[in-house]
Amino acid sequence: MTPKILFAIGSVLSALAVILGAFGAHGLRETLGNYEMSIYEKSVFYHFVHAAGLLLIALALHSGLLSSGAAIKSAYCMLAGTIIFSGSLYLLAVTGQKWLGAITPIGGTLFIVSWLLLAYASLSANS
Repeated sequence: MTPKILFAIGSVLSALAVILGAFGAHGLRETLGNYEMSIYEKSVFYHFVHAAGLLLIALALHSGLLSSGAAIKSAYCMLAGTIIFSGSLYLLAVTGQKWLGAITPIGGTLFIVSWLLLAYASLSANS
């Protein structure tokens, strides 16, 4: 995955986070209960943070601060974590299907791995 593609993915995920956040605030506020709304809002928050993380990785790769390898693996984990963590919480909030909560920790684990890989990439960089 090139920094250009990674930056585009991070940008699209950021736009999607804005859209989903606005939809939650304006379209779901009257539909969801407080608990479900808090789940939805947490999903948007983590979605945003990790979309920004992808942008950060793309910029670090482009600038030469990081080389590929661990940084690209970090990006893949961050992307997969966003889909699994935030995706399962979005669905849990709007459908009420409690079994989706069992999937969420997989995404959370991918987030942790992605940040640790990023730290490793930073410490092992030759700059």
